[in-house]
Amino acid sequence: MIRNTIAKEFLMCGICGTKFLRYCTAGNITSSKRFSQWVTCSEKQNTTHLPDQDFSKWIKQLVKPSLSQISKRGYSQKASRSDKSKMRKELNELDNMPKAERVYVWGCAATGALGISSYVRHQEKKQKYLAQMSRPARLRFLLEHNLVAKSVDCGYGFTALILKGRDRKSKLYGCGINTDSQLGFHKSSEKPDMVLDYITEPVLIPLPLEDPDSSEVIDVSCGRAHTVVLTTERVFSLGHNAYGQCGRGIVEGEIHRGSQIINKVLDLPNDVIKVVCGQDHTFYLTSGGQVYSCGLGADGQTGLQHYHCEWKPSLVRGDIEGEKIVQISSKGDCVLAVSERGDLFGWGNSEYGQLSAITDQTQVSVPRNLPLPHSISKAAAAGSKCAVLTDKNDVLVWGFGALGVGPNVTTSSTPQTIPPTLFGRNEMAPDKLVKDITCGINHFAARTNDFEMYVWGKNQKGCLGIYVAQQLDQSYPFRVSVPAEVMRISCGVDHTVAMCRAFS
Repeated sequence: MIRNTIAKEFLMCGICGTKFLRYCTAGNITSSKRFSQWVTCSEKQNTTHLPDQDFSKWIKQLVKPSLSQISKRGYSQKASRSDKSKMRKELNELDNMPKAERVYVWGCAATGALGISSYVRHQEKKQKYLAQMSRPARLRFLLEHNLVAKSVDCGYGFTALILKGRDRKSKLYGCGINTDSQLGFHKSSEKPDMVLDYITEPVLIPLPLEDPDSSEVIDVSCGRAHTVVLTTERVFSLGHNAYGQCGRGIVEGEIHRGSQIINKVLDLPNDVIKVVCGQDHTFYLTSGGQVYSCGLGADGQTGLQHYHCEWKPSLVRGDIEGEKIVQISSKGDCVLAVSERGDLFGWGNSEYGQLSAITDQTQVSVPRNLPLPHSISKAAAAGSKCAVLTDKNDVLVWGFGALGVGPNVTTSSTPQTIPPTLFGRNEMAPDKLVKDITCGINHFAARTNDFEMYVWGKNQKGCLGIYVAQQLDQSYPFRVSVPAEVMRISCGVDHTVAMCRAFS
């Protein structure tokens, strides 16, 4: 930005005695070299006389080359006044739409997972690199491109979004880490030979659809380095497949960076309605409540009664056989599933007591019913701790870490109830209830019936969205100041995304 703060002093020409003004900038109105030369010449009394009335013309000529150089460097963009006015009007109309869809992001910005390119790709010469954003920031990419978010999911340093545009078709976009082609194959626009390992702004991920004119993306889920997409045609998978998590054969020594493979997942029923990615494994949920899985099974997380890798999607049995499963959660290697009747089931890793209600072992390879004296409506399985939402709208937590019941409780093998007052219920708001919960690897998030958001857990890279001078962990729920009504939340390892709508 060019500053125009100018200091002046009167000087007397040593040759003719003419009195004139010497102007100096307080903020480098142009290059320091130009001014230093002029001042030196003035002091040597060899400069051209500069009467007051000619100064404005002279300063314009001096500044003009600098402005053109700045424009060439891409620090500013030229646009006519009419274009700017039209663009501003369109953006304002979108912004003021009733219940307009909005997306807010926060947490680690260095990977590009937040989708705001200005944080890591400098638009101005003096712009500072932003490693993290510790408060909600609006993802204006959607507003600028007339897109509406239908679904979002966070992986390990990357984000996948289902966006609907003017053509009213839901398409897949992604941003963040792409070192394993989990966001598809993308080349640099400036260097065509360079494959993009990091994508700083959402880009369209083309899928090999048989009928692209009528097919749409329905659901998406992200793991550590792979992405699974459900469309109206079939299920597709991208990214790392060393353990068969993409639902295709394992290739020894396969290089995933720069891969153009988008796999069509076979051997699945035609009624898959939901896909869920764990760390290195994947679940497919059918309309009838059956669960299929593939991927890494070292901790029994696939639920296939063994501890090795399985690339072919197979039916998960155990205690969930005959039950209609409606929800699955697995951000790490522990898995929780909820049935239509409100029963809770678990399998996988139990090193931190996540499954201590049914076993003393650290691994469970088959789904087991977790006996809880409550009917469950939603479950969230993080890396070392678990949480459930009961039909009474109470939140129960157990495991190891910042559980949300205060700094004195960091481990519990039995479910602990988080006091409802920590979610804002009091005499002034007796009807305030928790309606939804979700989790990342190390933190939880909850949404209340008045569309407010609360978070707790490990505040890695500011992923909790509560701005504090030090990145302290949050041992009890704390409200996030999101300037909109929160509708849906997705948590990654060190970033969080919230789908919102404008205050009605």
